[in-house]
Amino acid sequence: MEKIAILNRVCLPVEDANGLPNEHYTCPSVFKEEKDILLFNKWSGLAVAAEIPSVGNAVPINFQGTPLFIVRTKENRVKVFQNTCRHRGMILIEQTKTIKGAIRCPYHSWCYSTDGHLISTPHVGGPGRNLHGSIDRSNLGLTEIRSHVWMGVIWINLSGTAPNFEDSMKDLINRWADFDKPLFHGGGESSFTIEVAANWKLAVENYCESYHLPWVHPGLNTYSRLEDHYHIEHKNIFSGQGTKVYKQLEDNEGNSFPDFPNLTDKWDTAAEYIAVYPNVLLGVHRDHAFAIILIPDGPEKTYEHVHLFYSCKNTSKQLRRKNMKLWKNVFEEDVPVVQGMQRGRHAVKFDGGRFSPVMDSPTHCFHYWVASEIQNGRTQKD
Repeated sequence: MEKIAILNRVCLPVEDANGLPNEHYTCPSVFKEEKDILLFNKWSGLAVAAEIPSVGNAVPINFQGTPLFIVRTKENRVKVFQNTCRHRGMILIEQTKTIKGAIRCPYHSWCYSTDGHLISTPHVGGPGRNLHGSIDRSNLGLTEIRSHVWMGVIWINLSGTAPNFEDSMKDLINRWADFDKPLFHGGGESSFTIEVAANWKLAVENYCESYHLPWVHPGLNTYSRLEDHYHIEHKNIFSGQGTKVYKQLEDNEGNSFPDFPNLTDKWDTAAEYIAVYPNVLLGVHRDHAFAIILIPDGPEKTYEHVHLFYSCKNTSKQLRRKNMKLWKNVFEEDVPVVQGMQRGRHAVKFDGGRFSPVMDSPTHCFHYWVASEIQNGRTQKD
């Protein structure tokens, strides 16, 4: 009953609410509970489609203890499968590779097509007999994980119970309809990873709000000031911030990235930064976009995989490097405060904190979502 009462306080209006209690940042058992309810039951970010650019490319990924792999099929579709053979559960793909023929299990050589069909079972009926009446290949294909590609991100629903992606994200897709067009990953000059000694939710919370800009990002705040920002809130799906002032990056000759085509006038000066629950942070601008996929490694460590996208393939390598350096500096400025909040969650009398009703409402929106989803999950379990 005490835990229910604490989470009820999180769900109060922002002016009265407390933040999530310490155990949601430090406790292994609560981390597991959140993994099941928040990460497995929803549409979570796994990787970016740019990691498998060519037909046959396959990449193994361990997502919260579950072995998966992403593959670009012969039909040029991105798919996600459980990385286990249907025979004895052997791991199929140990490292990034390009599949020329079939996906072959290294244990007993059962083979699968890139779209997951079981196509070969050598000696399954005895030496020289590759068929057996009890082995129905049509029912023993690879276990496919529901997936969808949007904004360059591969989203997955491990439980298989979430509504269709287009239904779950309808309001955000409509909000950013101007960016419903090809995005081109900037390659080696456009991806990096930051390791943070903190719970993944603190990275989301920090990203949601602009309140910290004057002190944590003084350089950014010189041209995109606190007063230039506005809140973005959509209960139970996403929250974040926008700015009415966006300054395009230029190279030494004064050139900037090409704009995305056919944008509305809003994007001449605006940019938006939205946390899509649970673990993807997205940003859009007139000339580039980015995605940060948060991959938790236990309750107190998170990997932030950052990817930058552009409107066309042939953008300036020099400018891409400059842009990556700029964003890397910005995101690294957040690390000390996110890690400081994590250390603060070990203070036994910290009560989750309070919110500024004016400045913290996007962050409270996320806390509300976490608390209400956990409550619902516990109720269903009981």
